[in-house]
Amino acid sequence: NKMDEKEKEILAETEFPMDGDEQDFDLEDILKEFGDDTEQLPEEDVTIWESDSEPEAAADMSGDTVRLDAVAKAVREQSEVSGDTVRFTPVGEVEELPPVPPRQEAAVEPYSEKWEPEYEQPISDYVPPEPIVFRPRNRLRELKRKLVAGPEKRYYELSEQGLGKLQLAILANFLVAVMSAATTVLYTMGTLGADRLRFVVFVQFLSLLLSALFGSYQLMEGFSDILKRRFTLNSLLLFSLAACLADSMLCLQQLRVPCCAAFSLNMTMSLWSAYQKRNTEMGQMDTMRKATRLDSLVGVADYHEGRPGFLRGEGQVEDFMDTYNAPAGPEKVLNVYALVALLVSIGTGITAGVLHSTAVGIQAFAASLLVSAPATAYISQSRPMAVLERRMHKLGTVLCGWQGVKGLSRNGWFPVEDTDIFPAGTAKLNGVKFYGSMDSDEVVSYAAALMNACGGGMAPLFSQLLDSRNGYHYEAVNLRSYDGGVGAEVNGEAVLAGTLDCLRELGVDMPEGVRVSQAIYVAIDGEFVCVFALAFGKLKGVSAGLNALCRNKRLSPVLATSNFVLDEEFIRGKYNVDARRITFPSHQDREKLAQWKPEPESSTVCALTTQEGLTGAAFAVTGARSLRTAAVAGAAIHILGGIVGLAAVLILTLSGRVDLLTPANLLLLELCWAVPGLLVSEWTRNV
Repeated sequence: NKMDEKEKEILAETEFPMDGDEQDFDLEDILKEFGDDTEQLPEEDVTIWESDSEPEAAADMSGDTVRLDAVAKAVREQSEVSGDTVRFTPVGEVEELPPVPPRQEAAVEPYSEKWEPEYEQPISDYVPPEPIVFRPRNRLRELKRKLVAGPEKRYYELSEQGLGKLQLAILANFLVAVMSAATTVLYTMGTLGADRLRFVVFVQFLSLLLSALFGSYQLMEGFSDILKRRFTLNSLLLFSLAACLADSMLCLQQLRVPCCAAFSLNMTMSLWSAYQKRNTEMGQMDTMRKATRLDSLVGVADYHEGRPGFLRGEGQVEDFMDTYNAPAGPEKVLNVYALVALLVSIGTGITAGVLHSTAVGIQAFAASLLVSAPATAYISQSRPMAVLERRMHKLGTVLCGWQGVKGLSRNGWFPVEDTDIFPAGTAKLNGVKFYGSMDSDEVVSYAAALMNACGGGMAPLFSQLLDSRNGYHYEAVNLRSYDGGVGAEVNGEAVLAGTLDCLRELGVDMPEGVRVSQAIYVAIDGEFVCVFALAFGKLKGVSAGLNALCRNKRLSPVLATSNFVLDEEFIRGKYNVDARRITFPSHQDREKLAQWKPEPESSTVCALTTQEGLTGAAFAVTGARSLRTAAVAGAAIHILGGIVGLAAVLILTLSGRVDLLTPANLLLLELCWAVPGLLVSEWTRNV
């Protein structure tokens, strides 16, 4: 442009001073250099302007001397000035420009595309908060970490020990016991003559040694318990071995058959108990290590009407690992009884030794120890738990030790939700029929708003129907609950939904012939407008869980859901259960029960389930009750049998009939008490 060409001419014709030289130019010299015909202006006020358009007022210049570098700078900055006017400002002074008023921007609607939030601090200093990172697998990852460190590690430890050695030891001891018992029975029946007596004694003594060898692990465990200041049935078995060895040595000298068959039978049962305990622990650890979720079954003190209840919540691995291996109450009682039985046996032996002889005293001492604990006493606690665990393993449920068994054995409420009776996917809409003149899409929108406000398992069905029809989402207010239905205000109109009898009781005029067995009826402003037919699938697991809850007399199932479709008639017809055992509280109480959450301080975790649904939790409660009954009954029966055996030996000793303490009689006494013991241990099979 014009100014660019002029700038080039000025720079070409101007002689710049060398470094360090200073040269002053008068105003006249500058004008001559420009070749302008402008008149001479007063020295006090000089203004220079040039423009193709109307001239603008230039800035005042004080003084008449201008530095060449100022001129060049003004020329270079010429493009920044509006128009073609060039302003020269004397060196040493800065022109003060008028303040520029802030630009008024048009208001932007909040949360629109162009809207930006205002910050209290300058944007340059503003540090936005870190976003919340959503990691849905964090909880599963943490759960797996705990499971690997606890149950899975223990499972592989038990797997390395294996069950094969125990199985071989049980089989070998059983064969030894059979051989010893057969020899004893044959000698008692007279099949083996008197000349075979030494052979019979030798076989009995050999059987004793073999049983001790095969059951050495149990004997060492009994000795370890003594070192830990505990006395168990295995400790009693260790004393029985010592007494039988001493009696067998005397029998070799006196040619008398020792009581070794009963000891071999006791040792077999002790090994069987160890096998069941290890197998049960492996099953529990296997259930835990395969879990992808853990739900707890918690006992609370005051749930409904002053009675305790059993609630479900989130479980932790520590709830099981810290309690599963604790000794049971009946087991502790048996251990105390074993110590008392040892003291009584010692007293019986001393009495027989004083009244008769040392050999008779040792014989009475050995016989007392053998009959003081019937053979099935060793499996009275382990076998019921093993039988129950095999069934609970299929349901993904474990009991948190004896603490959980006691907690679940109390009388209390068991809340049942609609998702328990009809899990996700089992309920669906089977059809819909509209009445009246109201728009069908509007009816669906009103019904969906009411059901979403009510909650429960029906809400997703209505939401899905509403989305499929591209309906409008309304909000329901002033929700009310009735016996068999609910009501609320939607878009300023009263909406009722419920059973046929409920709407008739609320004054809705229902047409004749409108009756569907499983349906939800809807009325808007007192006018019947629609009926939604429902279809529910039936699951065998849910049926088994409901039947288990209803058959337990000390357990009271209570419906803790606002779903008005689930009533006594409906549940009885669908699952064929005795619905009279289920409590149907008022809708207000149902909402309170559904919102009840267990408090960690005042609640006890009793069981953990790794599968969703009612079946696992229901069988945990009923199984724990059967287990406690079997354990208590087993301990009582075997303690009674031991007391009877000790009393019999003491009476025979005092009456001088020690000759009746034969191996056959002792073995027969053991077998008699084994029958009720085995029957009681099978109690948990019928859960």
